[in-house]
Amino acid sequence: MEKPIIEIKNVTKIYKVGNEKVLALDNVSLDINEGDFCCLLGTSGSGKSTLLNLMAGIEKITKGEIIIKGKDITKMGEHQLAKFRQKYLGFVFQSYNLIGSLTALENVTLPLIFKEVPNKKRIQMATEMLKSVGLEERMKHKPTQMSGGQQQRVGIARAFVSKPEIVFADEPTGNLDTKTTMEIMDIIKKVASENHQTIVMVTHDKRIAEYADKVVNIHDGHIENIEILGGNKNEKNN
Repeated sequence: MEKPIIEIKNVTKIYKVGNEKVLALDNVSLDINEGDFCCLLGTSGSGKSTLLNLMAGIEKITKGEIIIKGKDITKMGEHQLAKFRQKYLGFVFQSYNLIGSLTALENVTLPLIFKEVPNKKRIQMATEMLKSVGLEERMKHKPTQMSGGQQQRVGIARAFVSKPEIVFADEPTGNLDTKTTMEIMDIIKKVASENHQTIVMVTHDKRIAEYADKVVNIHDGHIENIEILGGNKNEKNN
């Protein structure tokens, strides 16, 4: 049987707020397979974004293990983590996180600079990626000259340009209207499917969750259940 690309084993996360301890995740275990489109679905405060941040190595776990591609990221130092992210991970943010002084093309080339891809090749790869998200006419525009939907397309192009094996998306359509939301989700699904990439996405919106193959319902720091869409299966968490 194929080994999961992400293994979350008995993960607990406790935040200290003043003298209080807040249990954000309580002994959570989850496997995500290569090529899965996995959605972490829950209301605000359920623990879904915390779980995503722990998988991405942005926050530290209190207890447990997170194994990605056979490596325990919880045992990595900051330098190791940075290298690991650069090599295997891409990110799509709710707030786009584009650099305002750079054009769409320049924003998309950034991950390729860190990967030391030669300049000519960088421009070619970024141009192709922007075309694939429908921004052929906007390559020289800066973020302030684009709508929210266009900025998020740049964000998607940047996340996918280096063909990372795993892309983390945190409420990627949270700032967008319904029509633009569906367009953005169609793009994410299409690009990930073409490149056989694994997507882990956080949302509170059940309509967005329907784009996923696997929906992990999170409530009060626990996984309530896991729905496998399209397969008429419903996994219950142990």
